[in-house]
Amino acid sequence: MGDIAVHMYPQTYRSRSGQAQDFGEVGFPIFAARTPLRPVDVALRAAIVGLTLATAYIHSTLGGLLFTLNAAGYVVAAVAMIIPLAIAVRFRWVVRVGLIGYAATAIVAWAVMGPYFSTAYIAKAIEVALIVALAIDFVRHDGSPIAVVRRELATLADFVNRRGPLGAGA
Repeated sequence: MGDIAVHMYPQTYRSRSGQAQDFGEVGFPIFAARTPLRPVDVALRAAIVGLTLATAYIHSTLGGLLFTLNAAGYVVAAVAMIIPLAIAVRFRWVVRVGLIGYAATAIVAWAVMGPYFSTAYIAKAIEVALIVALAIDFVRHDGSPIAVVRRELATLADFVNRRGPLGAGA
């Protein structure tokens, strides 16, 4: 399985330590290289997945298409938080931000529409805890959001510069 690679444009990415990693023509591996996680990181990731699956379970028991789709979205997000695919690892920050937005949207929608019963308050408490855990995980792994935006814009600019001007190959 280690020989499987997806060949894309040659790119150089900066690791968290700031050193350049040039993938050149070898392509990108489908499965991410194993990176050592501290026990705190593993516990935090497990808490995120547990909270996500807990709120998914609550929504799945409520019946109706909207709640079922909400539960399915939470399950997909939980899988995206732990799957070892290289693209998922590379863009894990997008998963974190998306899950924060997803949980916040569920809270706001509940506040606007209701119903206000005890299970709903439990689900919203879980979602608030999930947002806090995701924010902590984001800062621990990705740094400040401004640094992430700068890094991604630099990667995009590098990609565009390597491709050349628009219409050059047409």
